[in-house]
Amino acid sequence: MLGWMNLSWHAALVMAPFGASCVLLFSLPHSPLARPKNVLGGHLLAACVGLSVSWLPLPVELQMALGVGLAIALMQQLDIIHPPAGANPLLILMTGLDLPFLWQTVLPGTLLLMALAYGFQWLRRPRPQTS
Repeated sequence: MLGWMNLSWHAALVMAPFGASCVLLFSLPHSPLARPKNVLGGHLLAACVGLSVSWLPLPVELQMALGVGLAIALMQQLDIIHPPAGANPLLILMTGLDLPFLWQTVLPGTLLLMALAYGFQWLRRPRPQTS
């Protein structure tokens, strides 16, 4: 669904870390790592860290190490651990993405993915039988 929207809207709503988020959201929806605050907060926080670190005058190898490490530490501190989001700083630093990536891809893509996962879980829920 996200891929179709990505193509039909001509907007980048898909990023590689969303694949791993799907594993948690669709296969382990009751995991603490799949809570809405973890998914949304983790992706936004890690992307912000990646963008912030990209502005530091450091070699890209140090930026990547600092970005991932800082994103993990902040997610732990704020109790919003979402492992797939740990890849966001790498994605940003390896591709040179800039600030608009946050509101053009990370935010809408995460919200849409969460809505799709919620809808999927709602459809799978057992229904009471009527007589």
